[in-house]
Formats: sequence, C-alpha cells, structure tokens
Amino acid sequence: MSYYYSKKVLGSFEEIIEKVTGNLKNEGFGIITQIDITKTMKEKLNVDFKKYRILGACNPPYAYKALQAEDKIGVLLPCNVIVQENTSGEIEVACVNPTVSMQNVNNPALESVAKEIQDKLHRAVDLV
Repeated sequence: MSYYYSKKVLGSFEEIIEKVTGNLKNEGFGIITQIDITKTMKEKLNVDFKKYRILGACNPPYAYKALQAEDKIGVLLPCNVIVQENTSGEIEVACVNPTVSMQNVNNPALESVAKEIQDKLHRAVDLV
C-alpha cells in the first residue's frame, strides 16, 4: 500500500485548491497550515519551481482521539494534502495515507482512527 493517495484533474490551480479545501471542510477538516512551496523556493533559493502547495488539514475530534491513544502521534499531524501542477498541465491532488504512516507506531488503538481518517481524506480527494 502506498504512503499517499492521489488524483489528477484539469482546472485552474487556485480553483482546485478551493475545491479540495471545501471537500476537506465537508469531511470535518480545517486547514491549519498552508505552505506555498513555489514562493518559498523562489525566496530562499532563487529558483523557479512548479505550482506546489502543502495544505495541513486537521480534524480536531480525530486528532484528539489519536493523541489520547498515543501522545507522540503529533509528529504525524496534521494530515498533509498537496496540490501540484504537473508538466502536462494536469493538477494532482494527493493526501497522506494515514493507515500506512500509523503502521510503524504499532498501537492497535490507532487503527480504527487511521482508517476513518483515510476514508475521509480519500473522499475529499475523489470529489475534486
């Protein structure tokens, strides 16, 4: 199983950001961080980089459940979703696969939480 789940779509980069953000909201996630990799690469390294944004998505009730089961799980939070423009002009939306990232934690109490989050993230990506 892959560490991420993705879908390629056509549309404008900013419209896809808005759509995935709305889909995540419908699944109970808020965007608590947003990193514009394109801008950062230009400012820090003076290099041109494709359109690439990292959205840090958080679903507070599930984050709370996970933190109660495993206090170090915060190193894997928030759930990252990326939106990037490929050379073909397609926009790719990808999210972390929480069931894979949680396997190394080896805490059975996290399995159901990870599966539920995975389902929510996949729905948010699928509806883009």
